[in-house]
This record gives sequence, C-alpha cells and structure tokens, in this order.
Amino acid sequence: MFIINLTYKTELDCVDQFLNDHIEFLNAQYELGHFLASGRKIPRTGGVILSNVKNKSELEKIIKRDPFKINELADYELIEFVPSKTSEELKFLIEE
Repeated sequence: MFIINLTYKTELDCVDQFLNDHIEFLNAQYELGHFLASGRKIPRTGGVILSNVKNKSELEKIIKRDPFKINELADYELIEFVPSKTSEELKFLIEE
C-alpha cells in the first residue's frame, strides 16, 4: 500500500486549469480499484492519495498518466507501508 503525497510546484490558477482532467484520472483509478481515498491538503499546497497498488513500479506508471504529472504541476512522493491494524470498515486492506 502507498501514500502518494503530491506537492504543487506552481500557482493554484495553473493547477486549477488541469483540475477536471486530474479528477477524471482519479475517477478512472478508483474504477480500476487502484485508489482508496484522495483529497486536498490544508492549506492547499497539494494532495494525498491512498493507493492499494502493491508494486511501486506499477504505481509509478499509473502516476505518469496523471495530468498534474504530465504538465509538471506537482512533485510526487511515494511512501510505502504495510497496514498492520485498521478499523473494521477497512479490514479488507490487510487481508491478503
């Protein structure tokens, strides 16, 4: 599992120009089961995505299709972790 930490590299008005395309990218990844949660940071300096993709190189390929990445609007930090405890609602995350 990965936490994807996005940090914007440009002004918000540039980010906003590609926001709808980014949301379409996110929606496609949710439909494929790759992403579990996502949202803006506060203050709005970027965002965070929780991904259940198991392979870092596969996740990097997915991220390359993000309009924010394509247009060099954000830096991406991938933090891999193994959940050892979750709420009952998220128990599926640790079941293999």
